[in-house]
Amino acid sequence: MAQLEPLVAFLFTLCLIVPLISSKSIDVEYCDENADYAVKVSGVEISPYPVSRGKKTTFSVAAYADKVISGGKLKIDVSYFGFHVHNENHDLCKETSCPVSVGEFVLSHTLKLPGITPPGSYTFRMSMEDENKKQLTCITFEFSIGFGAQQAFSDI
Repeated sequence: MAQLEPLVAFLFTLCLIVPLISSKSIDVEYCDENADYAVKVSGVEISPYPVSRGKKTTFSVAAYADKVISGGKLKIDVSYFGFHVHNENHDLCKETSCPVSVGEFVLSHTLKLPGITPPGSYTFRMSMEDENKKQLTCITFEFSIGFGAQQAFSDI
């Protein structure tokens, strides 16, 4: 029985560490700190974390809507050391359930970084507008891809 104690301790520690590695909560900044956005963002969770090139990564945005949102656009821009490298435009209702009621909601977007994505610091900028093209929110946050990230090539 004494030989099982180290194994049990190892498995218990592994159960505590794996969730910490598999996702990470990220703080966000508003694009314009003086703007009164109708959608307030409380944070972003990146999963899996760390981000690996050639693998799908999901960015889950926790937000609060001051008004009902029946539709709109989601715009995503990614920069690498300040240089624009990627952008996407999506129907808001394909990224979250519409209509969005007043209150808390989660917007999830999955992005697959190419296998040739270089390691380094990236800035993710997300803006959301309603069906009348009025900006609802705009946030930015940083994430990085380390030198040890997976190097498998994949299609985009």
